[in-house]
Amino acid sequence: MLLILTLVLLWGNRLVQLGVGVSVVCGGGRKELPTRRPGHGMAPKFPDSVEELRAAGNESFRNGQYAEASALYGRALRVLQAQGSSDPEEESVLYSNRAACHLKDGNCRDCIKDCTSALALVPFSIKPLLRRASAYEALEKYPMAYVDYKTVLQIDDNVTSAVEGINRMTRALMDSLGPEWRLKLPSIPLVPVSAQKRWNSLPSENHKEMAKSKSKETTATKNRVPSAGDVEKARVLKEEGNELVKKGNHKKAIEKYSESLLCSNLESATYSNRALCYLVLKQYTEAVKDCTEALKLDGKNVKAFYRRAQAHKALKDYKSSFADISNLLQIEPRNGPAQKLRQEVKQNLH
Repeated sequence: MLLILTLVLLWGNRLVQLGVGVSVVCGGGRKELPTRRPGHGMAPKFPDSVEELRAAGNESFRNGQYAEASALYGRALRVLQAQGSSDPEEESVLYSNRAACHLKDGNCRDCIKDCTSALALVPFSIKPLLRRASAYEALEKYPMAYVDYKTVLQIDDNVTSAVEGINRMTRALMDSLGPEWRLKLPSIPLVPVSAQKRWNSLPSENHKEMAKSKSKETTATKNRVPSAGDVEKARVLKEEGNELVKKGNHKKAIEKYSESLLCSNLESATYSNRALCYLVLKQYTEAVKDCTEALKLDGKNVKAFYRRAQAHKALKDYKSSFADISNLLQIEPRNGPAQKLRQEVKQNLH
């Protein structure tokens, strides 16, 4: 009995902190717990403005009180909507914040609903896109999750969780839908430049929160030991990439090589083949990175040395280009294209 009374009093005190009057029966009589009001040495009254409610919701969320935070965001939404003032940015943030509460509590369907409301108000906002993607993923709706993660990466390809999400979804979709899984995806929206500019104009802490290294293969993927099935799948995907290169479709080839590397990143040639595509598309920095990865796996990969030398030359890093050609010619002294490239680079060194 004493334990029950203690619990009732504790709950009553919590409601009092929120400005709600409470009465309990105690010892045959009714005991009133006073409502706390400002100016009487008590906690301040329950917030009633949109700003105060959102701040209180943020505090509850930080404290792990997700149901309470959700209720506060909901009340803020009702207050904002009752005011009749048009503030789509504020309303979108409140929906997105409440969605985060739903996601923490495992209520994925309400999370998706609130994220969709947030995106209807401010399209291509990164946080609701990420939260909706996570909810879709938890519900095993992998095509929908892939689309949201991919949309985020159109806005900012430095978002760690989106890169990792794409990697997970790619593996899941390949396993569930087979090699033609891309044909079965919903359409991926094209992000307008205005949305990218809006994201870039946000305070730097928004970007730091989601920053990642430029490498597309995550540490977890790099450290994973591929199975025999993974290696075979990687080989097939690499061959599909090679066929696309022959047809001149270098963008699609990059996708195939990237999928291959997700299955197994132990094939030096896959990196150097993808580097060739990056060279054709004039993405020289990415080409340098892929050639470097290829050479880590095979220090005598002549194509990797040659393509990295080409990329360095295009980036006007003639010293690095010359070093790569010299290393190549130590392996193949009579390599004609390399000899020709060395002469071109030497002219720029002097």
